[in-house]
Amino acid sequence: MYGFEYERPTTLKDVEDLLFADADSRILAGGMSLLPAMKLHLARPSMLIDLSGLAELKGISVGPASVTIGAMTRHADVAQSLAVRNAIPALAELASGIGDRQVRNRGTIGGSVANSDPAACYPAALLGLGASIRTNRRIIAADMFFLGLFETALEMGEFIVAIEFPCPMDGAYEKFHHPASRFALVGVFVTRPTLGGVRVAVTGAGPFAFRAAALERALDSNFTAVAAEAVKIEPSGLNSDLHGDAEYRAALIPVLAARAVRRILTANPSFAKGSNYV
Repeated sequence: MYGFEYERPTTLKDVEDLLFADADSRILAGGMSLLPAMKLHLARPSMLIDLSGLAELKGISVGPASVTIGAMTRHADVAQSLAVRNAIPALAELASGIGDRQVRNRGTIGGSVANSDPAACYPAALLGLGASIRTNRRIIAADMFFLGLFETALEMGEFIVAIEFPCPMDGAYEKFHHPASRFALVGVFVTRPTLGGVRVAVTGAGPFAFRAAALERALDSNFTAVAAEAVKIEPSGLNSDLHGDAEYRAALIPVLAARAVRRILTANPSFAKGSNYV
């Protein structure tokens, strides 16, 4: 490790001022990604701005058609929230499978989303549910937020305040995880929103989370596991590493999408009757 300044602001304005005062400063949320990167000298911020003292960034509120989660809300809080389980069960389930118990009790949703790790679970939920990211300046649609490897639409001096998730008719998340880190080699989030067509979001397969348009088109026409399994995903541009090459990940995407569809239809048998459910 090396020397750096540490600040624990008490207002959102203080956070903005600190970010503008030092271009090399970094926000500290749960620290589950930033601190290991600092230990390995992959990140060398001159200042850490700890958001843990800002109560307005924590908590979960559920409205008639959406769930809003503060940026500093821990994964464990989302997983254990009865309100989230009732409103968006797939989101609570996703949170319960992130990392291990220590990560879930320290890591935050805002930190995970802002980091845009290519194998993180939350980005798939944001894209799959059509979420909106509320920052200290504006509201950004999830479809416009993830730009590249560890790259988002956040600008200088901008940070996440809360994330709003529309409540879908139903949804499911399936993850093929690394057995040690619990990160997704591939994760697929499938939803049927109350408005619009089917959304299918993928994490772990590419340099950042993305929507699978071919699967969305197929499931809009025929919401069945068979339709999902029949889709061929182009491996070009997908990740290749010692855990799986691009072709392997491409093959996993429709398989996991099909599993998610089966779970949705099993939970909604009346819908399944009209969908040639297999």
